[in-house]
Amino acid sequence: MSSFSIPLSGLAASQEALNIISNNLSNLNTTGYKDQTANFTSLFYQNLGTTGAGDPIQVGAGSEVGSVSTNFTNGGVNNTGVPSDVAITGNGFFITQLGNGTVQYTRAGNFSVNSAGQLVATDGATVMGYPAVNGVVNQSGTLTPIQVGQSAISPPAPTTTMSQQTNLNSAATVGTTYSNPLTVYDSLGEPHVLTFNYTNTGPGAWSYTITLPAADTGGTGGPTTIASGNLTFDANGNLTSPTGSVTGITVSGLADGAATMNLTWNLTGPNGSSLMTQVGSPSATTSTSQDGYGAGILQSYTVESDGTVEGQFSNGQVQALGQIALANFPNTDGLQLTGAGNYAPTLASGAAVIGAPQSGGLGSLTGGALEASNVDISTEFTNLIVTQRGFEANARVITTLDTVTNTTINLQASPGN
Repeated sequence: MSSFSIPLSGLAASQEALNIISNNLSNLNTTGYKDQTANFTSLFYQNLGTTGAGDPIQVGAGSEVGSVSTNFTNGGVNNTGVPSDVAITGNGFFITQLGNGTVQYTRAGNFSVNSAGQLVATDGATVMGYPAVNGVVNQSGTLTPIQVGQSAISPPAPTTTMSQQTNLNSAATVGTTYSNPLTVYDSLGEPHVLTFNYTNTGPGAWSYTITLPAADTGGTGGPTTIASGNLTFDANGNLTSPTGSVTGITVSGLADGAATMNLTWNLTGPNGSSLMTQVGSPSATTSTSQDGYGAGILQSYTVESDGTVEGQFSNGQVQALGQIALANFPNTDGLQLTGAGNYAPTLASGAAVIGAPQSGGLGSLTGGALEASNVDISTEFTNLIVTQRGFEANARVITTLDTVTNTTINLQASPGN
């Protein structure tokens, strides 16, 4: 009879709501978990007729959970210091791929690194993003697993320019020499030590030679001279000749088979000041610089706010290893929860829109941090009390109906009736 079915539907709906609240509370500390809410709706109504005014007379048939909405607001961001941990602030989901090719979406960024050096989620799915070649991210390329393994290598770069901050003693006598070394790198990343030799040839005048060990070009004996010339200084100790730079310094026939090195010796700094001076102070070189470097091994990495994974290499270089991609959906409430914090798209959610963090309305990332659950314990306990009272009220209605039914039956069964 409907008298019982109505409160029974209320009991069932309240039970579902209690299950959802319980699930929220049990995931209070789950990374990236999003709070859910049960939304009640009334069941169909029975028309019993109309009033004298023509208004319908309707009796409800109870209630049910019409929908379960998910609160996708951000959880708090907690720093962990673990480089593989990543938190999203704003819209978007990480994109992960299982070994069978299944693509999943998640807000949980508690990642780790597998034996292949790939960033992986807790279920072993690889974290997907844009690949980088020689430190350049290609956002038009196909998404690939993010590689952060220690096997990553920063390729070498040959030296093309070099400079040194050097003072030659103006009190030096003719024939006085001063030498200082400068290490440069060839196309294979091998270092070579150039020696700059300065010899005083008179007031305000010095000659120079740049030499390379003979063994570097497969020879023997004394060093090989690769460049030579003269330096002239004015009465204030400023270099007057040559000016700007010395070009055309080449090193060919290297024993390791590297390409010919074409070097430029910069004699002025970025502000145009002379790097070579001659004043009354002992000859000395205070600094040297050059733009080459050898091959490097990945030592550490960080995730930037735009999702770029920056690798720090043993050669001092910082290069992009890739860029974590994010996905968003036209209707996030239409996503299907598949467990372990993963979501799957449905017809209701629409297709994933993929892009780089901080673009197209997507959020930003924080490396070395995790997004906490957005469940508010005080709100859940309030909902728990309200739902419990609803459950008890429906149970009391059933008890009352049972009492009324038994009384009615007893009256009908009484003698004389």
